[in-house]
Amino acid sequence: MSISKRHIKLALKLVVTATALTWIALKVHWHEIGDALGGLVKDRPGTWLAVWIAFLAGHSVGVFKWRFNVNLGIKSRRARLGALDATQCYAAGMFANLCLPTIVGGDALKALLAAKITGRTEATVVGGVTERLIDTFALLVLIVVGALWSQSAMPGWAQSVVQVGAVIGFGGALLALPLVLRTKLARWPRKLRRTVGRAMVALRRLAHKPQRALLVLVLSLAIQSWFVVLNMQLGSAIGIDAPLAIWFFAVPMTKAITLAPLSVGGLGLREVTLAAFLTAMAGVADKQGVAASLLWQSIVISTGLVGGVLWFVLGYRRTAKTGAGHGSLLAVSRHG
Repeated sequence: MSISKRHIKLALKLVVTATALTWIALKVHWHEIGDALGGLVKDRPGTWLAVWIAFLAGHSVGVFKWRFNVNLGIKSRRARLGALDATQCYAAGMFANLCLPTIVGGDALKALLAAKITGRTEATVVGGVTERLIDTFALLVLIVVGALWSQSAMPGWAQSVVQVGAVIGFGGALLALPLVLRTKLARWPRKLRRTVGRAMVALRRLAHKPQRALLVLVLSLAIQSWFVVLNMQLGSAIGIDAPLAIWFFAVPMTKAITLAPLSVGGLGLREVTLAAFLTAMAGVADKQGVAASLLWQSIVISTGLVGGVLWFVLGYRRTAKTGAGHGSLLAVSRHG
């Protein structure tokens, strides 16, 4: 019986996840993490709530950014996403991120629901692809800025990681060159043609309206930078004394690594990676690095759960076209 590539990828993800969790179990005792988190509850009980509210504020800007991208491809004003519809779709995507393996799953659900509301499937998909391209570029910009800013604190192995990342980024740029040059779809493998076609449309849209693309890039940089500052606030609340420059490298780099499908939903790998960077660059104890990552995950999970509630509640609006009473997720899946 042959083993499919899908099974091999799943096995590798399980191995990476198990290895990361084993490292945490051997290097960090859970009672130490509990002590670190307990210090936050005891000494600064309002910090977590303040960070969570600030995180929600960042995502409110994210709703505007995503809606702006989607509506760029919809000429009819009547068909464009309204603010509440966009919020409902965005909230559903955040909830889906808790259940699906990567943020791509949340993007797919947002596009699915937005297509049902607007009746413009291609516009919603391309709008999402455009936003993801810009967000990825913004993440790379933050990594470069963080690397330059924190260079004096960076150990040799971290510099090697940056160098390897730069090579991979350059290689990715070369691979994307055919997209920019608009190589004919017939020359691409069949499995990639739909994705490549959408990416080409997204890039063409960016080229036609560079000022709007610049606005989205600025918003993306602002949101992701804001989240780095919030990570630092949580870390400071549990006693991590690391300069902002180090956070500006460690957090985006950790996100970039965990975006790759290397583990099951980034579980374990996220904690190990952030802890490793903070330890190497600022001498932070492993238990504090892991605790900081878990605290951030508690913010993300709480927001995703609120997103699920918001998705459901907004479905009761008279003008809603999806959600409670207007076609559940299962209904969308059956008819989509």
